Amino acid sequence: MVPRYSRPAMTAIWTPENRFRIWFEIEAHATDALAELGVVPKEAAAALWAWWNTNPRIDVAAIDAIEAVTKHDVIAFLTWVADNVGDQARFMHQGMTSSDVLDTALAVQLAQAADLLLADLDALLEVLKRRAIEHKMTPTIGRSHGIHAEPVTFGLKLAQAYAEFDRCRTRLIAARADIATCAISGAVGTFANIDPSVEEHVAAKLGLSVEPVSTQVIPRDRHAMFFATLGVIASSIERLATEVRHLQRTEVLEAEEYFSPGQKGSSAMPHKRNPVLTENLTGLARMVRGYVTPALENVALWHERDISHSSVERYIGPDATITLDFALARLTGVIDKLLVYPERMEKNLNKMGGLVHSQRVLLALTQAGVSREDSYAQVQRNAMKVWESDGQLSLLDLLKADPEVTAALSPAQLEEKFDLGYHLKHVDTIFARVFG
Repeated sequence: MVPRYSRPAMTAIWTPENRFRIWFEIEAHATDALAELGVVPKEAAAALWAWWNTNPRIDVAAIDAIEAVTKHDVIAFLTWVADNVGDQARFMHQGMTSSDVLDTALAVQLAQAADLLLADLDALLEVLKRRAIEHKMTPTIGRSHGIHAEPVTFGLKLAQAYAEFDRCRTRLIAARADIATCAISGAVGTFANIDPSVEEHVAAKLGLSVEPVSTQVIPRDRHAMFFATLGVIASSIERLATEVRHLQRTEVLEAEEYFSPGQKGSSAMPHKRNPVLTENLTGLARMVRGYVTPALENVALWHERDISHSSVERYIGPDATITLDFALARLTGVIDKLLVYPERMEKNLNKMGGLVHSQRVLLALTQAGVSREDSYAQVQRNAMKVWESDGQLSLLDLLKADPEVTAALSPAQLEEKFDLGYHLKHVDTIFARVFG
């Protein structure tokens, strides 16, 4: 976790205090259920909650000091609780194993993190929708391979991003449900020393579902899917960030990041206005994706369990969620304040002498009876002259002067094929599909 790329609410989920708080709730709820079954005295569960309700502070330093001796984090925590609660604490953790606490607590933390990330996505979707509607009919050039293709609108670019992040939201909801499972099944997951009803009780109290078969750990395919989903979201962030970076290039300059008063772009060149936020987002996306492979490798544990996954998750749990939370918030700010230049878009759209209308002429020639091969050749030979003139020549003028073309299409018919509005006639249809 890097403080520079962290936000308080997400960081708080991964603090030792929050982790130990969840551990206590797991143990106390399990003791409640055991008391109802008559396995432990009801006074034991009551003693735990009585101490907890009058002791809001978790002494992380004291727990760490015990762990320095025991070399076992859960035992250190249980010892600290017992030191504070007294004799009744001996009934805590009856029939449970450490993984019951660790895995269930991680499920709670990941669910908490997912809730924040879903809120982040909602904020981003709101901004994308607003800006898409704002620029719904702002014409710009569509590019394939980085080369001018045909006209689109800037609103369509943002609508596409909206649809993509809406899919990301759907995936994250599913990933949250998949990860939010509870395991209180004891050593190797057989419930030999603890009744399955205890697991059901703890799961209900923590807002989790019951893990059908937990061995001694919750199966790590769930975690792999969760982190893979975060990786996909990160890739969507990078895709939109890369689009902004391209549009901000001096030769393009159709949009750019907001440049605040007093901001500096370069220590050497005072004129610079660099896309630093979206470049930063590209880097952060790489980091989040970097956590996916370790999560996938955690799936293959030995037999009922080993702890090769443990050290990995201590890294990737906090780092992936904290980084993605920051990145989503940063991208929302970029889109919210994005400077958009319709005049430059129009200039770039018209830069290449009407080449963007070549397909319409091609299709018109075929419909007028010319073979597709001949139609393509007639349009291309004129288009290449425009291309090589860097747009100084006009495709329409060249086509009007080409006898083979005018033998099939009149000047008026050719002019009609250069209508920008033709390309935008289904924008409303696409927006209706995206936004309803």
